[in-house]
Amino acid sequence: MTLQIGVIGCGAIGQDHIRRLTHTLSGARVVAVNDIEPKQAHNAVSTDALNATVYANARDLIAASDVQAVLVASWGPTHEEFVLEAVAHGKAVFCEKPLAVTAEGCMRIVQAEQRYGRRLVQVGFMRPYDEGYRALKKIVDSGIIGAPLMLHCAHRNPTVGERYTTDMAITDTLIHELDVLRWLIGDDYVSAQVVYPKKSRHAQPHLADPQIVLLETAKGVRIDVEIFVNCQYGYDIQCEVVGENGIAKLPDPQAVPLKHGAQLATAVLTDWKERFIAAYDVELQAFIDGVRVGALTGPSAWDGYAAAVAADACVRAQKSAAVERIEMVARPAFYAGVDRVRSVDAGGMSLDCR
Repeated sequence: MTLQIGVIGCGAIGQDHIRRLTHTLSGARVVAVNDIEPKQAHNAVSTDALNATVYANARDLIAASDVQAVLVASWGPTHEEFVLEAVAHGKAVFCEKPLAVTAEGCMRIVQAEQRYGRRLVQVGFMRPYDEGYRALKKIVDSGIIGAPLMLHCAHRNPTVGERYTTDMAITDTLIHELDVLRWLIGDDYVSAQVVYPKKSRHAQPHLADPQIVLLETAKGVRIDVEIFVNCQYGYDIQCEVVGENGIAKLPDPQAVPLKHGAQLATAVLTDWKERFIAAYDVELQAFIDGVRVGALTGPSAWDGYAAAVAADACVRAQKSAAVERIEMVARPAFYAGVDRVRSVDAGGMSLDCR
């Protein structure tokens, strides 16, 4: 069975997902698209020569009889509405982060999914599908470095646009660490603090950059994450786990060392889509396969809620300069048996890399 997918949002990530659904992955095809800018939706159809219907209204796309699953890649504040609509129609939905812009919105989705009685939602957190993170988790889970004590992390972008604001360092950037680190060490957060180093001269006047986020987990692990979105030199993701018996570090993407002009150099990526391109492929193939067999195993609506609760606390900490508590409601029994099976090899995900 070929899964027929409707895509809402044809911006950068939406177009990239349409491309991979059409040319890279197996078992699915795009049959409908929608965007707030009709021209952008029509361009997406023509660019990939899709036999797809362009809908002026996202709700009509979700309700369409030939749309079996929905991919939401629209503007963040619209996610909650579209995910809830898909759940109301009993259709599986892959939603790019954030699941909703507030923890309360995420909880409404959690409750709607529980009322339906079956998992329908997968959140687009791609980091745990990355080969490097999977290798790092394998080391952590093996116990070879002992119990994790500290994590030192960095999320660096070369530059950001003028519309990027200080709180977006949490809601658009750190949100990935908030999900992947929770998955990596199997622990929830209990507090957050944000401190500001000397401001970079490359940052816009309205933006505090860099920032350092300090997290504490329920088991007492301490985490520091540097967020530096005007670092100039490239897109650089770092993660080091300090254990009782050793240290494990996220490997850098593979690159060829070059000796030239009396220098030794290694290229650094500058595009986040290139850094995690394989992870995006694997996560979306996992969604397709999960829908087809009726068992989603990717990041759940509950994971989206957990990340949102932590993000809300971090945003409060940006403004208060205090240590803010992170408190979640108890995980519903509905999600108790949900295992985030995201450490499989890419070769087991039916990728068709044509």
